[in-house]
Amino acid sequence: MTLRSSLSSRLSIRRMVILASLVLTGGLLIAHAAITGPSHQQVPSTAAATDLLEGYRHVEVASVSDALEQLTGRKMYMSHRMRPIFPTKFAGYAVTVLLKKEENNDPNALNGMLTAIDQGSKDSVYVMVVEDGADIAGMGGLMGTAMYAREYSGAVIDGGVRDVAYLKKIGFPVYALGIVPSTSVHHYRFAGANIEVKCDGVEVKAGDIIAADQDGVVVVPKAEAARVLELAQELDFKEHSMYPYIEKLKSIVEGVKKFGRL
Repeated sequence: MTLRSSLSSRLSIRRMVILASLVLTGGLLIAHAAITGPSHQQVPSTAAATDLLEGYRHVEVASVSDALEQLTGRKMYMSHRMRPIFPTKFAGYAVTVLLKKEENNDPNALNGMLTAIDQGSKDSVYVMVVEDGADIAGMGGLMGTAMYAREYSGAVIDGGVRDVAYLKKIGFPVYALGIVPSTSVHHYRFAGANIEVKCDGVEVKAGDIIAADQDGVVVVPKAEAARVLELAQELDFKEHSMYPYIEKLKSIVEGVKKFGRL
């Protein structure tokens, strides 16, 4: 037998083994499906969720906002009032908390908002709505330290924030309506966690993706997250390709004509 025919014979045997293995594996999978029934679980795997967040961490919030509007017809960005305590960029999954205005002497009135922090996991974003709270600090250094220790991505507060010197020191990013020295203690009561809230006018549900950079904050409904990211990345690529093209031709008209992005 020649060397060539020997190699050909070995490859044929190898192909037969692989084919038999695939057939057996397919049969086992079919049998397993018949026993267990179809899966209705829609939650992405940990790896998929991590990959999704990585994508949002590298795409511009402006592109995410444009993609959302193009795909869903909804404006899901927060207003110019929602500003960071320092320049930052992050993305994570929303943990929502609502505080209702209520004068009280109840030492347990705000326990729920603290429990919500301790129940949050890595890559969470704490989204707190403080009713009529532009001049009330919804969070400060202590809460920020707990979130930092639990590896939250950041916090977005429809209300005020305080202890910003310490938050800057530990590098924990917070967006808020303003910086104020006040407290919510005795003035507010916890009204729910991981419920739908309106943060600076934008609907947020637990598990939605919150993306933030120096342009602002945008909310991506979890059901739309994958396709929004895909379009946002496409928009990003076009825009970044346009910069040198416009500079070279000294014409934004030509740039928009070629790439179709503005």
